Amino acid sequence: MAYRPTERTEARKAEVRERIVAAALELISEGGYVAAPVAAVADRAGIAVGTVYRHFPSKSELFAEVFREASQREVDAMRDAAAASTDASATDRVAAGAVAFARRALANPRLAWALLAEPVDPAVEAERLHFRHSYRDVLATVIADGVGSGELPEQDPEATAAALVGAIGEAMVGPLSPAEGADPDAAIESLVNFCVRAIGKEPAHVNA
Repeated sequence: MAYRPTERTEARKAEVRERIVAAALELISEGGYVAAPVAAVADRAGIAVGTVYRHFPSKSELFAEVFREASQREVDAMRDAAAASTDASATDRVAAGAVAFARRALANPRLAWALLAEPVDPAVEAERLHFRHSYRDVLATVIADGVGSGELPEQDPEATAAALVGAIGEAMVGPLSPAEGADPDAAIESLVNFCVRAIGKEPAHVNA
C-alpha cells in the first residue's frame, strides 16, 4: 500500500517549514544574507541541517521564500497605509504609503537593506523584481484614482508609480546606511515632497 501523508504529518511538515523560514528571517534581519548559512539557520530553528534541505533543496530557494514572506508584509503595510481612508486625497494616500514604507524600513534597517539593495543570487533578484511590481501596483491604483477624480493631471499611473518605487528605494539607501548618519525625519520629508511633486501636486506640510 502506498504511503499517504496524514493531516498530522502534513501539519508537522508545515510547522517545520515555518520554523526554518522564521529562523532564516531572524538571521537576515540581524546580519544580512551572509549571516544566514544553512547550518546557522538549522541551529536557530532547532533542527538538523539535513531537515532544512528536505524542505528547501538549496539555500537559494530558502532565501527566495524568506524574501517573499518579508516583502509581502511590506507591500501589505504600504497598501494598508495608502488605503487607510477612502475619503483622503490621492496625494495624501501616496504620501501615507511612502511614509509607511520608509518608517518600516528605518525600524529594521538591516532587513530593509537585504530586501532593497544587498547583492543576491538570481532567484532572489527575481523575487525582488516581482515585489517592485507589487509596490508599483499599490501606488498606480492610488494615482489612477487621483487622475480619475481630476485631482491629478493626466499621466500613465503605472509609469509614474514605477518611477516612484525606484526613487523611494534609492532614497532610502542613505538613511539605511550606518555610515551616512542621515536625519531620518528630514530624509522622509524630502522623500514625501518628491513623491507628491512627481504625481503633479505641490506639497503642503507633511506629517512624516
